[in-house]
Amino acid sequence: MKKEKLELVRGSDNPFRDVGLPDADTKLLKADLSGKIIDILDKKGWSQRQASKQTGIDQADVCRIRNADLKGFTIDRLVRILNYLNHKVEVTVRPVRRRPRVEAHAQL
Repeated sequence: MKKEKLELVRGSDNPFRDVGLPDADTKLLKADLSGKIIDILDKKGWSQRQASKQTGIDQADVCRIRNADLKGFTIDRLVRILNYLNHKVEVTVRPVRRRPRVEAHAQL
């Protein structure tokens, strides 16, 4: 069997940037916020219908958040949803330390 060389490249802390998507930082923040919303709803054991009743958010929007379909959501809207769920969002701004790109090679 022929051995194939694989190139391994260490990713950044943002997978959206790693694959070259536009607005990668916004996409990551929206994913983090929606993930927290899902965690809260799961801990409460709420169905989509219950979440809709308790927060005033359309049931279809709860479904879209659960399915990671965040195209129609702004960061502001996701923060408001977290506020409806009695959670506060805090933002931290810090300089980025650039890591040198590390590459590794492996043979199979």
